[in-house]
Amino acid sequence: MMTQKRLFLLDAYALIFRGYYAFIKNPRINSKGLDTSAILGFMNSLMDVIKREKPNHIAVAFDKGGSVARCEMYSEYKANRDETPEAIKIAIPYIKQILEAMHIPIVEVEGIEADDLIGTLSKQAEKQGYQVFMVTPDKDYAQLVSENIFMYRPARMGNGIEIWGVDEVKEKFEIEHPDQVIDFLGMMGDAVDNIPGLPGVGEKTAKKLLAEFGSMENLLANTDKLKGKMKEKIEASKEVGLLSKELARIMLDCPVTFDEEDFEMSKPDVEKTDALFIELEFRRMKEQFDKIFDDNAPQTTPTPIGKQPRKEEQFSLFETGDSEEKITDEGYYATLANTDHFYQLVQGNLGLQLLVKTLLEQKEVCFDTETTSIDTNKAVLVGMSFSVEKSKAYYIPFPEDQEETQKMIEVLRPFFENENIIKIGQNLKYDLKILKKYNVQIKGFLFDTMIAHYLINPDMRHNMDVLAETYLKYSPQSIEELIGKKGKNQKSMREVPVELIKEYAGEDADITLQLKNVFEPKLIQSNTKELFDRIESPLVSVLADMEAEGIRLDIPYLKTLSEELSVEAKKQEQQIYEEAGETFNLASPKQLGDILFDKLKIGGSKPKKTKTGQYATGEEVLSYLANDHQIVRSILEWRQIVKLQNTYVDALPLQVDEVTNRVHTDYMQAVAATGRLSSNNPNLQNIPIRTERGQKVRKAFVARDENHVLLSADYSQIELRIIAALSEEPNMMESFKKGEDIHRSTAAKVFNVALEEVTREQRSHAKTVNFGIIYGVSAFGLSNQTSLSRAESKELIDTYYATYPKLRQYIQDQIAFAREYGYVQTVSGRRRYLKDIHSQNAVVRGAAERNAVNAPIQGSAADIIKIAMINIHKKLVEENWQARMLLQVHDELVFDVPKEEVERIKPMIQHEMEQAFKLAVPLEVEIGVGDNWLSAH
Repeated sequence: MMTQKRLFLLDAYALIFRGYYAFIKNPRINSKGLDTSAILGFMNSLMDVIKREKPNHIAVAFDKGGSVARCEMYSEYKANRDETPEAIKIAIPYIKQILEAMHIPIVEVEGIEADDLIGTLSKQAEKQGYQVFMVTPDKDYAQLVSENIFMYRPARMGNGIEIWGVDEVKEKFEIEHPDQVIDFLGMMGDAVDNIPGLPGVGEKTAKKLLAEFGSMENLLANTDKLKGKMKEKIEASKEVGLLSKELARIMLDCPVTFDEEDFEMSKPDVEKTDALFIELEFRRMKEQFDKIFDDNAPQTTPTPIGKQPRKEEQFSLFETGDSEEKITDEGYYATLANTDHFYQLVQGNLGLQLLVKTLLEQKEVCFDTETTSIDTNKAVLVGMSFSVEKSKAYYIPFPEDQEETQKMIEVLRPFFENENIIKIGQNLKYDLKILKKYNVQIKGFLFDTMIAHYLINPDMRHNMDVLAETYLKYSPQSIEELIGKKGKNQKSMREVPVELIKEYAGEDADITLQLKNVFEPKLIQSNTKELFDRIESPLVSVLADMEAEGIRLDIPYLKTLSEELSVEAKKQEQQIYEEAGETFNLASPKQLGDILFDKLKIGGSKPKKTKTGQYATGEEVLSYLANDHQIVRSILEWRQIVKLQNTYVDALPLQVDEVTNRVHTDYMQAVAATGRLSSNNPNLQNIPIRTERGQKVRKAFVARDENHVLLSADYSQIELRIIAALSEEPNMMESFKKGEDIHRSTAAKVFNVALEEVTREQRSHAKTVNFGIIYGVSAFGLSNQTSLSRAESKELIDTYYATYPKLRQYIQDQIAFAREYGYVQTVSGRRRYLKDIHSQNAVVRGAAERNAVNAPIQGSAADIIKIAMINIHKKLVEENWQARMLLQVHDELVFDVPKEEVERIKPMIQHEMEQAFKLAVPLEVEIGVGDNWLSAH
């Protein structure tokens, strides 16, 4: 019996966009700075189809110039579409070259969309006896499904492929026949394609209406059976409904012909594909490709349709001996199940003693803690894993009895407190804080793989799964396999059988050790090893101590402040309603937009709209209108009050730890590409300190008790001092060396007046330009931030550059360096990679150029305060001070200090901060003391 021939038609752009966005948080950038995410994503889908299905016939359809027919029907069709990301534009020529080298036909017709080409070809091939598979994630294709035409939805996010036949389409759309998908799409509309649809009809309503009326036409002929608002809306939109259905219908009469011979799968020109894969740096893809198209490779037969493997069984049988490799969006990976390893359970006192003996003989050891919670203040130890060589690990389970656990920790103490053994881990700050609860201070050099990778590639994600998949082609076991998904049914690690935890925890330590061995040479190659050794690594222990310490909050004060803000917000609300002439929901962007732009006609004839078609009422839009309209100023004021109340005043008391009665912020060391620390839970760096209300929030952070005070030490204008030193601008450097007020000094030079005659307004303008220059401020931007006109702003900027000529040269030099090398760096060698510095898009390129200037300045300020923190922390420990460092916010450090230590500690802190780094201009630190953060600052 002859098997039916099979044709696979791929929707190029749907797969390319899907591939690109699958990598969006972790883009694939090769060594030339090319973003290859879209190419890799598409190729993974194509290769998986070829490998899994062994198609007889195949083709790839591309859109070209949009749909002329649909635009003629409806001029707004796809009008809301965003600009295609640059990485996708770059990807298309490469993908076409690969397809040509593979001898896979490219189907493309000017003015016709890919779904119409695929629809036409599918119906032609079906008539010639083919089974057709439309490879796309786009649900619109479901309308074409028939007995021999299927939707083939590629694997995604760990889920296997889905094949939709007639039954699947009927079930998913709750319809009687696939043709009704057109009615369904017409009723619902499509925000992405800008198909209007029927007003008020979403997915649920569309299914309900189809169940009752069967089609768009039948619904519109029987609107008398509808009720209320729904009836009114649909009766008023009959023409729109019919138009929407036509826009959603895939065309089946395009000028393309299914050519059986041309579409036949044939052997690719491997020489050409290899050359392209080498150029793109797709080493893994090249290996897979060559193996698939090797005539001597063992052949697998495709899985018959209707016999798809269960989700948990959906692995790609890629020939690697007897094992199979897991397929995900990002390629083929090794796993626990298919990799040789030996993870040993260590139980009993003798086993523990022998392990410690082994650990003490090592130069470096990787370890990882397993606990009952991700919150270190609540967590207790469940177990600990150790690895000293690849594919081997030890796991020690700890009992629930904490006294017994403490006894076991005492046996391990000599290892943790040995200064000569390097301790390796992923996100070691967590493990340090856990062990601190058992009174263990980890000593010796810390090699944190998360931090190392942050320096090697700051723009990528740094979690272990991503690192293992990227650098080791290994996919670690998910924690959810052990304890279940987040939610009330999620188990504690304590409930997981020890044999399973041993494998999971052993893998963590083993893989982290392997990553350390990959990253160590990369730190040297990227010239960031010294930065890692001197700053980032020692900082881990400093941050762990600061976070564990926490800070006290005055909760009764916050309660009173919340009541005050509620009264203020209410008053502001009433004023807005009076100005609007009616009450409305202030928190609804739609209602607010209607009031401002329809009723009050604010903002000219063409107010900005969002993708969904409603008026844009974001901060940026309203700030632009605030100068001219009192109601807009009132709305911005109301928003500020509400945000402050919700984000801080009401939220902070909920973040006080019930055990310590203090709030413990979490410092993220591997987030900001500039090198700055970011703070979370709560984020203390976003408290607005320029407003009186924001300052009131700072008043809630108080000293430990009546015997302590808070001490705040703040770098004075550190970024301006850095820009003066880096640019070697003599006029600016001179002002700092003389100890002048830099803003007053700049104003005197720019406005050509004596220093003592500078007005408050002139100083304010000079200050705006001083800080704005770092961020590439334009005349337009300056006029928005000041009372100056556009012309006055331009004149001020030109005069500023004439006053500080070396500054303009420095900016140009930084951009030129970035263009040549693809990165810029700080005083400590921290790199900021700028992949968009050669972008054809002027807006994107402009942002990269601004980063080329400000990243070294912001990053150098971050480096300097980190050095100061390390040096101060060392002094606090070595000299046995009772004072504790609590917070780092921007250029400021906050300490809890016993009153009797204040006068003695001030010079130490000032000295360490001012001497942290030698610049060509002096660093200056201002110190304040008070019962709360506001009075100390």
